[in-house]
Amino acid sequence: MTAIHQQQQHRPPSLVPLLVPLLAGGLVVLALGVYGRAHTPTGYAVGVAGFSAALPMKAWLTTGAFVLAIVQVVSALSMWGKLGITIPPAVHRWSGRLAFVLTIPVAFHCLYALGLQYDVPRVLAHSLLGCFFYGVFTAKMLALPKRDTPGWTLPVLGGLTFTALVGIWLTSAFWFFTAIGIKV
Repeated sequence: MTAIHQQQQHRPPSLVPLLVPLLAGGLVVLALGVYGRAHTPTGYAVGVAGFSAALPMKAWLTTGAFVLAIVQVVSALSMWGKLGITIPPAVHRWSGRLAFVLTIPVAFHCLYALGLQYDVPRVLAHSLLGCFFYGVFTAKMLALPKRDTPGWTLPVLGGLTFTALVGIWLTSAFWFFTAIGIKV
């Protein structure tokens, strides 16, 4: 084996394959933030479909996404061999898909009806976390099929996605349930 071939085998993975996913994720964050500030909030965006109002709908859908995000973490740990139990990869894929789908009406309502708000620190944190969540989720999904990324890519992007969703839940649903009460 030549010295050049040995160097190539021991070269750390390049960050170049992450450029497009990270750039796309950054653009999503920026686009959502700009839209949220530039758009004149309407106060109404989606029907509440069985809920008493928009806030309970958003709190419960976000809670559903939060619970599924916990399933995501547990199933990811299983897939990486960290739990000693085997959870089928389909559980990870479908819990992620369902969690994402649950966030769509919530995000649509937040952006269209309320916009990006910055007057109240909790609401500002919630707005920024929402934009960040969709950006890092985009980066994770675009990095997922790439086989030439560093080994830390998916755990870091997945961890950031989970952390953002936990922050979103804490600044919205948890706040709602503790400040307003448990309502449907």
